[in-house]
Amino acid sequence: QVQLVESGGGLVQAGGSLRLSCVASGRTFSTATMGWFRQAPGKEREFVAAISRSAITYYADSVKGRFTISRDNAKNTVYMQMNSLKPEDTAVYFCAANRYGGRLYSQSGYDSWGQGTQVTVSS
Repeated sequence: QVQLVESGGGLVQAGGSLRLSCVASGRTFSTATMGWFRQAPGKEREFVAAISRSAITYYADSVKGRFTISRDNAKNTVYMQMNSLKPEDTAVYFCAANRYGGRLYSQSGYDSWGQGTQVTVSS
C-alpha cells in the first residue's frame, strides 16, 4: 500500500489561495493516477481533481478554472493550487492513489488514502 501524507490546509478568507501537498511513499507513485477528494460536514466525499501518470488532468466542474493539480514524480508529490476560494470549498481534503486503473471520479477507484487536511474558507 502507498502511504500518503497531506499538508497545506488552513484558514483563509474568501478569494484567497492555498496550496495543498501530498507526499507518497513507495516506488509506484510515478505510475499511479493521483486524486484529490473532499468531504464537507454532513456531506459525502466528492471528487475534486485528478492527474494521470502522463499528467493529464481532470477536474470537477465546481473547481474548474480555480484549482490546478500537478505532480512532481522526482519528489513523489502531488499538489493542488487552490485560488479564488469560496466558503463552499470548506472541507477536509484527501489525497488518494489510483494504482490499478480504477474509476477516476469515484472513491472506489482509489486504493490508498491520506488522513486528510482541513481547509476552511471564511466569508
